[in-house]
Formats: sequence, C-alpha cells, structure tokens
Amino acid sequence: MTGIEADYLVIGAGAMAMGFVDQLLTDGDSTVVMVDRRHAPGGHWIDGYAFLRLHQPAAYYGVNSRPLDSGARDEQGPNAGLIELASRDQVVGYYDAILNQRFLPSGRVRFFPMTVHEGGGEIVSRLTGERRTVRARRVVDATHLSPSIPAHHTPDFEVAPGAACIRVNDLPALARPGADYVLVGAGKTGMDTALWLLENGVGPARIRWIMPRDSWMLDRAHYQPGQEHLGEVLDTLANEVEAIVESTSLEDLFERLEAKGCRLRLDPSVTPTIHRCATVSKGELALMRTITDVVRMGYVQRIEAGRIVLDGGEIATRADTIHIDCTAPGINYRPTRPIFEDGRVTLQHVRLCQPVFSAALIGHVEVRYGSDEEKNAICPPVEPPSDTVGWLRMLAVELPNRTRLITNPEINAWLATCRLDPLAGRIRNVSPADTHDVMAFARYMQNAPAAIEKVTQLLAAITSSRT
Repeated sequence: MTGIEADYLVIGAGAMAMGFVDQLLTDGDSTVVMVDRRHAPGGHWIDGYAFLRLHQPAAYYGVNSRPLDSGARDEQGPNAGLIELASRDQVVGYYDAILNQRFLPSGRVRFFPMTVHEGGGEIVSRLTGERRTVRARRVVDATHLSPSIPAHHTPDFEVAPGAACIRVNDLPALARPGADYVLVGAGKTGMDTALWLLENGVGPARIRWIMPRDSWMLDRAHYQPGQEHLGEVLDTLANEVEAIVESTSLEDLFERLEAKGCRLRLDPSVTPTIHRCATVSKGELALMRTITDVVRMGYVQRIEAGRIVLDGGEIATRADTIHIDCTAPGINYRPTRPIFEDGRVTLQHVRLCQPVFSAALIGHVEVRYGSDEEKNAICPPVEPPSDTVGWLRMLAVELPNRTRLITNPEINAWLATCRLDPLAGRIRNVSPADTHDVMAFARYMQNAPAAIEKVTQLLAAITSSRT
C-alpha cells in the first residue's frame, strides 16, 4: 500500500471542489490530493445531458482565477441580448483546462481519477484496485451536496411494459420520433427539456407537461455582468429587501416580489410553492408558456401504455408517446453542518444560488484566518432552498452574513477582486455621479436590517401556524 502526504485530501472534483482548490493555490502554498470516482474533473457536468447549459451567466461560474465566459452575448434564440450561457461541453472543457494548465503544473496538486475514498485517508482505484493511504491535515468533503442527476436517476414511479419512458440523456439519441411527448417533472431539467423540444421543432401541441408543483423563477436579465448592468442588479436586491419589509405573510411576500419584477412564474393563475433558483429569460418564459397542456394532478405513480396514474386521478396516454423522466431532484438536501471542523472542511453554500463563489470564499477563509471558530463565524452554511419556506430560512442566515462580509475590511477587499462575486468589484467603481447606482445601494443597505427582522417574524408565524 502506497503512502502519500499532503495538506489537504479533497474528496470530489466537481465545481465546488475545483473552486476551493483554485483559491488554495492563489492564497497559500499548501499541497492537495484530489480524488474523484469519475474519469475527469467537472462533477455532474461530466454526466449531464447533451443540451444542459448554465442557467446563470457564465461570468459568475467556474474558478476565481480564470474566466469561463468570453463576454459574448447571444444574438438569437430566447436568450438573445443577454450574456452567453455555457454549454455542458464548454464547462467540461474548462475544468479539464483548469486541471491540466493550472493545478497539475503547479506541482502542488495530484489528481486521482476513477478513485474512491473509503474513509480514514484510504483511497482505492476503481480500475486497478490499488490502495493508497493519504495522510492529510484536513479532509475536504466536496460531496456533501452532490446532486442526484438525470443520468443515474431511478424514478419514483412505475413504468409498465409497453410504455415508453426515457431518461433526459437519451432524448437526443431517439431512434424514432414520438407521436407526442410527455414531460414528467417541472424543475430545471423539465424546463431545459421543454425548451430543447420547442427549439428543435416539436410543436407545443405535441407536448404535455406534468407539473406536480410550480416554481418561482429568477429573471436572468436582472443578474447580468458588467458595470453597465450594475444598476439593475442593485435595483433587484433593493427591491427584494423592500418587498420583505413590506410583506405581511409568505404569500404576500412573493406577490410583492413578482410585482417588483424580482420573480417570474409560468402561469399567473397558479401560485408556485417551489423556489430552487431556476433562472430564465423572458424569452424562455414566453416559449414555455406556449405549452398549454399542463397537468397539475400531483405526482406520477405509474405510466402504462394507455394511461398515466397520478395522485389526483388518471389521464390517457398512448404506447407511441415518449414519456421523459425529468424528476431527478438535483441537489441532495442534507442538513447543514459546520464548514470548518477539526481535520475536516465540508463544502456547502454560504450564499444563495452561488455554489462556486461559496467554495472560493471558503478556500480564502481557510488560508487567511486562524481558528475554526473564527472561520465558521465568517462562513455559516445556508441550506439550498427547495421551496418558498426553505428560501425564507436560507435568508435568515444569508442576509445577516451579507452585511458581515461587506463590513469585514479584509473580506470586502477580497470580494472586490473576486470575479465570482457579482457586486463588490463593480460597487467600488461606482462614481458619486452615478446617482441611480448610489441610491439603489443605499436603499438596500437602509432596508437590510429591517428585512432581517421581518424574515424572523415570518418564519415564527409559519412555525406557529403549523403547531
């Protein structure tokens, strides 16, 4: 059995792992061993369906030291006019370049693909069975939030003989067209699939969408990079905290967010209960709204050749209909734990909908600060929201932390240089003559304390109503 020594043993080589290690290389001189069960870095992107794309601008994704985007705008399609969205292949190629052009040439990182960690620093090759022992100061768990992805997902519903139900990954390889298509699931994967079918010539009349619950969505136009878009980003943040302060209930809050343009929904007559940071353009929303055969009868229990059985009844289908499983939940929602512990770092979100920023911040704090207690005070984890109540719980942690970060001089200085942060660097470039941006930021800062208090009150009211 071979022995290896390093400062860090990083379990996983997905987006958060890569972001953490990149920041370690920038800020310190530590050595790292990375292991991943896949053959290359990139995590779930390796197994993504062919038409998978980022929902948010590529400018905010990847590792801190190297941009992913080219700064180009999409000139056609439903995202026209907005910054490009990186494809699966672009993201996979990007992480391959980070590994081979930055990590490995540094001489401080060793990468073991097709390898699993069995605990206690023992790693085993899935190809050869060779075992190695890694003696490290810290084990970094980058798998805590590993997603459940379509490529490996087993649906919770039954599929009877004679019914055609496929994984999303298999859709581009269809041997024959379906008479029509049924999407099962309405999260990010369902949205991606609906848009791909429509953009590839399938008429909306041939698409049925089974939607157990509706989702609130973010408007991508409000989060564009570049100094020229800062005012819109600041307006969105200020409008959000104002809506929170003015709200009287959770339902009232989301109605106010929608009225201020901060949230979108598929059907104005249906109140969403899901909030998972799905981000769309107005063009994509308009395209999805062309699908009018939307079934809201709960979850699918069974698909047969001639019918679909749901919680709320059954609907007809056909043997030559292609049913597409879009029900993989994405993030595995596990309880948060302290990020920094004796001998261990557990990568988690510290900011809403920004996993790679979170990983970079954790890496910076790991190098620059002393005790785990001090580090955890800077980086309290937030649980990614799955529904509207979860989003409120997340805000109860994140809103106070936003204030702590920007009032910490050292952290604020780092934020100004962090390309993954959509605000700090641009705010520093605001001139007093930019009255709109100055006033928008002032609105946010003025209302943030009251918003924190109101979130606490809303959560207390929800808890009381459920007891």
